[in-house]
Amino acid sequence: MARIADETDDLTGRTVLAVFAHPDDESLACGGTLARLADAGARVVLLCASRGEGGSISDPALVPDGDLGRVREHELREAAKVLGIAEVIVLDHPDGELRWEHVHELHLQIVSTITRCRPDAVITFAEDGLYWHLDHIGVHERTYTAVKSMGAEAPPLYYVTMAPGVMREVVRTAIAEGWASPDSSFWGIAPEAFGDAAETPTIVVDVADWVPRKLAALRCHRTQMGPTNPFAQIDQVQARRWLGIEHFRRSPISLVESVLERIGSPVVSS
Repeated sequence: MARIADETDDLTGRTVLAVFAHPDDESLACGGTLARLADAGARVVLLCASRGEGGSISDPALVPDGDLGRVREHELREAAKVLGIAEVIVLDHPDGELRWEHVHELHLQIVSTITRCRPDAVITFAEDGLYWHLDHIGVHERTYTAVKSMGAEAPPLYYVTMAPGVMREVVRTAIAEGWASPDSSFWGIAPEAFGDAAETPTIVVDVADWVPRKLAALRCHRTQMGPTNPFAQIDQVQARRWLGIEHFRRSPISLVESVLERIGSPVVSS
């Protein structure tokens, strides 16, 4: 069971906006942090730019009518409940084309959401999109320009990153537990790609006690998390070892103290 955040972590009245590309990005990238923020009293709002209709399907029986986007949106809302996310906004931009299609429209939608929610922090992908996914990079670019366009009113912006080698260790752990798959990858992505070019984080958040929620949220994305996925093979103890710390780099757009500083620890550069 996850511990309850103590009084020093009280974020009642604060709002955090997370902006991602597809259903499941929120859980994989920083599900532990989103759950910890929610437990500390913050209102967590998630904006997902697409319905993920171009993703994989672990079991065709999960999508009997062929409408993967509809199913993935439902999975996203289930995962959001697990993480404690208060509001989910799902846009309908074309999966696979987020960097090029409807660029101005997506920019304006992010600006509108920031204006309405007045978040104390915005979280999105870094420049590498976790593993060079072009949709993720597009969302990074649109979120950056949206926040920057707000000038002095811009909220603090954080880029979620991933430590190099973490996903490789998840695969190794799964193999040690007897997992055998013809494709030792995540959705066809080599584990070495995750965090391959990640810049040094400026803040890390201990989410060890929230890893069970992160795993539960990931497993809500059933169309993506089939039995051949390495995450399906590790237990909570193993997951805490490799997923118990989430990494962020703060953008210099706004330097006021924000909510991630309240729950995270700064990384001191050597």
